Amino acid sequence: MISFITIIDYIGTFAFAISGIRLASAKQFDWFGAYVVGLATAIGGGTLRDILLGVSPFWMHQPAYLVVTACALGFVILFGKYLIHLNNTFFIFDAIGLGLFAVVGIEKSLACGFSFWVAVIMGMTTGAAGGVIRDVFINEVPLIFRKEIYALACVFGGFVYYICMYFCLPPALTQFIAATGVILARVLAVKYHVSLPVLKGR
Repeated sequence: MISFITIIDYIGTFAFAISGIRLASAKQFDWFGAYVVGLATAIGGGTLRDILLGVSPFWMHQPAYLVVTACALGFVILFGKYLIHLNNTFFIFDAIGLGLFAVVGIEKSLACGFSFWVAVIMGMTTGAAGGVIRDVFINEVPLIFRKEIYALACVFGGFVYYICMYFCLPPALTQFIAATGVILARVLAVKYHVSLPVLKGR
């Protein structure tokens, strides 16, 4: 039986893969190139997380992630013209993937026996690192290094997760609330132009 966290992981993979493939299509990548960008976006953060945690990268044991990315590519191929006309499509899928992956990173870190502060960092890594790899592949300044709230949304989600744990909420509800917290933090930060001060050099 597939666990709730696995379902979250697959949905996050699909969402992040679409965000990567969508940007690759805007850069006129071919199908294979778009698939590589989508796959790197989807598994890049989790791969880095697993290496830091000292375990084998998750996708090496579960080829389903490669299949999910292929489904995302097929989705963009079939409905690409509709997605392209939706200006907020990339942002929506990216925010959803960010929230879901942050929760997955926290869950896996705690399962490996690490303390919660490590789990928060791993949640941020899982959510944001794939986007960094995506932006490097398409020759853009990584979103995490711009003034928009991105990685900090994952940190906020980590604190929400901790609060839910403190009040002993059910695991599935904790995961849902924490992921929603990340997504809302990201969406509201962009909508209301909330950002960190920019470091200005001479």
